Amino acid sequence: MLDELAAALRRQDSDRPAVIGKLTRGELADLADRYAVALHHSGLSTGDTLGIAVRPGPRALAVMLAAHRLGLRVAVLDPTAGPDVLVGRLRLAAPRLVVADAAAQAAAGWAAPVARRAGLALPSLRAIAPVVTVGRRLPGCAPALAGRDGAPPPAFDGDGDALVIFTSGTTSRPRAVVHTRASVAAGTRAVADLVRPAPGVPVVGGTLFVLVPALACGAPVAQPARSPRRLARQLAAIRPQATYLTPPQLRAALSAGARFTGSVYSGSAPVSATLLGRVVAAGADDAYGVYALTEIFPAAVVSAAEKTAYTGTGDLVGAPLPGVRASVDRAGVLRLSAPQAADRYLGEPSLSTVDTGDVGHVIDGRVVLGGRAKDMILRGAENIYPGLYEPALHVPGVDLALLVGVPAGDGDERLVAVVQPRAGASARAVRAALDTPLRRMGSARPDAVLLADVPLTGRSRKPDRAAAAAFATRYLAQVAP
Repeated sequence: MLDELAAALRRQDSDRPAVIGKLTRGELADLADRYAVALHHSGLSTGDTLGIAVRPGPRALAVMLAAHRLGLRVAVLDPTAGPDVLVGRLRLAAPRLVVADAAAQAAAGWAAPVARRAGLALPSLRAIAPVVTVGRRLPGCAPALAGRDGAPPPAFDGDGDALVIFTSGTTSRPRAVVHTRASVAAGTRAVADLVRPAPGVPVVGGTLFVLVPALACGAPVAQPARSPRRLARQLAAIRPQATYLTPPQLRAALSAGARFTGSVYSGSAPVSATLLGRVVAAGADDAYGVYALTEIFPAAVVSAAEKTAYTGTGDLVGAPLPGVRASVDRAGVLRLSAPQAADRYLGEPSLSTVDTGDVGHVIDGRVVLGGRAKDMILRGAENIYPGLYEPALHVPGVDLALLVGVPAGDGDERLVAVVQPRAGASARAVRAALDTPLRRMGSARPDAVLLADVPLTGRSRKPDRAAAAAFATRYLAQVAP
């Protein structure tokens, strides 16, 4: 679909907006062509690895299009990972060149103290590989990746590695998912078939797997504003046909009074039926939870109505999308295979199926999750999987709920629910609403319920179980007799 996009940007009204308020379709195509020429003149060729440390936006997309044209492999660098982790990741990916914007270079240089306070930290990029700058250069930045005019080299027409996306792993042994050109094409095609963007009507979203299908289908895109209030105003102004936001973004937008139009999709972290229902109540035609992994995007989808109607235990994530095959191994862990599945982890053999790490089962063709296998809590002689019970705790007035284990000092664990009330909800009302689901949990009923904000982590702002468990441990130690 990246090939389709490159052709469509020129074929379909090149003067129409591509990224709203930023670039037209023709300007995006021209920028991608100039970057392709510049990267080619930098000595990069098919199969080489290009590191990219550029904030999501039109320039990052143009670099991706240029790299795709040349058959390069792109390693995505995340400044929130910390310098030691990033050094390990860069050494594993071994890029021949790193493309960075001024913000990334500042975070690795003169603005490092300020960046660390904002949760951003980068190593000295130039110590790993040559660096070039895209966008505005500031004092101390690397030389510019000069956008050269002239015809770009012929487009590479074959398969091979396309994306390296780093995921969990230690500093000394980082882990990276490798997607091929074929798996990226299948993933973007799956999104296009799911959303079916209409030409000319805006789509809101910030990831490659959202931007590419929308633009290829002729729909302009807008990246979500960072401020919840600005995001609410943005949604009201452009009235998108489709919106993709993470659950934290949705909760923040709803708290800011956002109204929705068209279809709304959410993923990258657990999506509750309550949250999807709130989105529909705020004007969306429908709302969907998307089950996806770094290794497979997307894998399954569930509507607000379907999720609300589900009364069983566990988290219903819906029917696998066409081409996605789901099975469960002997340990009860869900395994998936699909055309959009990653080829392998960097430095490891090719995958036949993806081990999701999620405990789950398939009922009547729908996938139900029971939580991460590694999150199992042992209390007494019972194995408790939090994901089986957490969905029931998302009652009205609750934004987020986690079950975590706290060491009891004798090798056993205490089970604690950390529940984040919605803004404005009273503690008494939340506890009253929780009474029924807590009683129905039977032997898995928690030993304590703490009302507090659930810690989040990572770029997608997923719930941080380790931090929540540490918080619960400190709290219980303070109130212990």
